[in-house]
Amino acid sequence: MSALSDRDHIFEALRGGLVPETGLDSFAIGVEAERAEIGRQLELVQGGQGSTKFLRGGYGCGKTFMARLAVLDARARGFATSFVVVSDNDLRFHRFDDVYRKVVSELGTARCPRGALGDVLDRWIAQVEDKLIDAGADEDAPDFDRQVSARLDQELARLTGGKAPADFVRVVQTIFQLKQEGRLADAGALLSWLSGSGNVAASAKRLAGIKGDIGSRDAMDYLRGLVEIVKEAGHPGLLIVIDEAETILRMRKDVRHKSLNGIRQIADAAGSFPGLLWLFTGTPEFFDARRGVAGLEPLHARIGFLDSGRFTNRRQPQLALRPFDAERLERVGVRLAEIFPAKNPERVSERLDAVFIRRLVEEVTTGFGGDVGIVPRQFLRELVNQLDITDDHADYFPARQYGFAAGEMSPEEQTRLSTSPTQDDDVDDLIPAEDSW
Repeated sequence: MSALSDRDHIFEALRGGLVPETGLDSFAIGVEAERAEIGRQLELVQGGQGSTKFLRGGYGCGKTFMARLAVLDARARGFATSFVVVSDNDLRFHRFDDVYRKVVSELGTARCPRGALGDVLDRWIAQVEDKLIDAGADEDAPDFDRQVSARLDQELARLTGGKAPADFVRVVQTIFQLKQEGRLADAGALLSWLSGSGNVAASAKRLAGIKGDIGSRDAMDYLRGLVEIVKEAGHPGLLIVIDEAETILRMRKDVRHKSLNGIRQIADAAGSFPGLLWLFTGTPEFFDARRGVAGLEPLHARIGFLDSGRFTNRRQPQLALRPFDAERLERVGVRLAEIFPAKNPERVSERLDAVFIRRLVEEVTTGFGGDVGIVPRQFLRELVNQLDITDDHADYFPARQYGFAAGEMSPEEQTRLSTSPTQDDDVDDLIPAEDSW
């Protein structure tokens, strides 16, 4: 756990039923093997490969949790990352310009968690300047900026094998020139254009000699340039997460087919994007249904899941996430209780012990027909609610006052309940000492 703010963020997110964006490693329990496989993929990409990986799991299996954890692990290795949630409102996955825009808008690094394109670009340009100076160029010479601009063109051509669009190069050069002149607003407008925005004024575009916006046909070439700049800026690679791919199943038939074909194109081209790892998450229905991946034979043949029971190969394209069981959910609950940022830690640790957490797992599970696999989100919200109430109210004893459904209790649970303080004992806890008035 890196900081108190991480703990506060964890519990604030869980109160709303959301997956935290930081601090996940503090309660990542029972996912060691899956985490190691994603780490292996990051190593392959860091070594110069391009790859795709697909996380498969039903509701409550922790797909988003694993994807968020992958982002944190990647950033710990120095990667740049982008976390994109598929939406049928503003992300038409068959439109690569939409994909590119979302990827760049969510681009982040350990130094700049979101909207990091400007920072990455500045760091790359600084690297180019340093190379020129190391080669003997005088940074105070009148033509030094011109030398930098020319070298940016050469570097992009070299890094992308000549596939960087001409407009991409001109915009990068113009952003550099405008910043050198102190015209930061104009530079910012062109940075927005490079991020895929369609709302940049024509006057700003004219500064770089460009017209129109980044189109679907060219977007992947822009992404190629971005990946190379990311690496030249000092990052070993880029991780792009595409979360909730099953949203595609809700789209119109024609859009759905085009979106699946877009994923097929990405998977086929992955090897030509060294340093880029795509990580998709989706439900079994998304991968196995005829209206999903299974209905597009070229894609299904590429990434279809080979089910070998409990001996499933984690290194195949799809990484299957196991549903929660009661034991794992209890371990997560105990860990969260341990790291809860309580104002009254002794009270919380005494009253919300493993016995109570085990009963809470059973109680929440009962409300969902006994299926542990679908209750993690509900259980965690209820657990955090109990942690909050216990921390805030000295006269609240969750083991007795939570209101568990009637049923048989183990001897351990009966002992725990019978040893809870009486209401009369509670009163003493509420009387302040004289010197506290």
